[in-house]
Amino acid sequence: MNRTHIRSNQPWWTADWKEFAQYRDLLWFLIRRDFTILYKQTILGPVWYVLQPVATTLVFTVIFGNIAGMSTDGTPAFLFYMSGMVLWTFFQSCLIDVSSTFISNTHLFGKVYFPRLIIPASLVAKNAGQLILNLLLFLGFYTYYILHGTTTIHPTVWLAWVPVLILQSALAGLGAGLWLAALTAKYRDLRFALTFLAQLWMFATPIVYSASKVPEHLRWILLANPMAGSVVFNRLAFLGVGKPDLPLLFISLTTSILLAISGVLLFNKVQRTFIDTV
Repeated sequence: MNRTHIRSNQPWWTADWKEFAQYRDLLWFLIRRDFTILYKQTILGPVWYVLQPVATTLVFTVIFGNIAGMSTDGTPAFLFYMSGMVLWTFFQSCLIDVSSTFISNTHLFGKVYFPRLIIPASLVAKNAGQLILNLLLFLGFYTYYILHGTTTIHPTVWLAWVPVLILQSALAGLGAGLWLAALTAKYRDLRFALTFLAQLWMFATPIVYSASKVPEHLRWILLANPMAGSVVFNRLAFLGVGKPDLPLLFISLTTSILLAISGVLLFNKVQRTFIDTV
């Protein structure tokens, strides 16, 4: 019979990953619960996974491509914007969902013990399912353009790095979300600013514009943004747009990893006393 020892004096900078693995059944249950609750009483159900990215991409194509006339480096505007939105939507969903971990699960944390990181992990896994659908949708449009003779796009060897870019986006979303969850536990006003923060972050990411058009004196914004590398190299992988900016990729990967590690440590510290201060 498995036994779990709950120790109040366990250092906050340590995590019992073995215990986390023992609760994998709970993790799977929470993932299924989140999927069920999200679309249980909707008419279209999972079809929203398809409509949301398509609608957003169409809006970007009309406003930024047709009206504003922003450069897409010679590639079809629809694919240019959608290639950026695929990973960004995944990151943003992880960021927003994970940031509400404490606020949305107060009743659960106060009743039963389990590794608290199970909740953020289940939210990232749920959004990974949405990412797969969005990626398949993007590949459908991508194949359509290829079959209809679009010669300005072509896959590159960087396709092999797409799983790494997905993992990086997950780490960035998880890490940033854990930071916000920990801060929101004390400063509740932050949850009202989250949507605005996410919008600012999106426009600081080369989604509606090409990274090659960013002036040199503003390049530091790209380097400080862990999602910039994901978006730039995802476009390079599928569309062949731009040149491989290896320093940007390395900094983005490093920043995402550090963000995730520091987020886990801060979350682990806050969750020890959260119920006493809620």
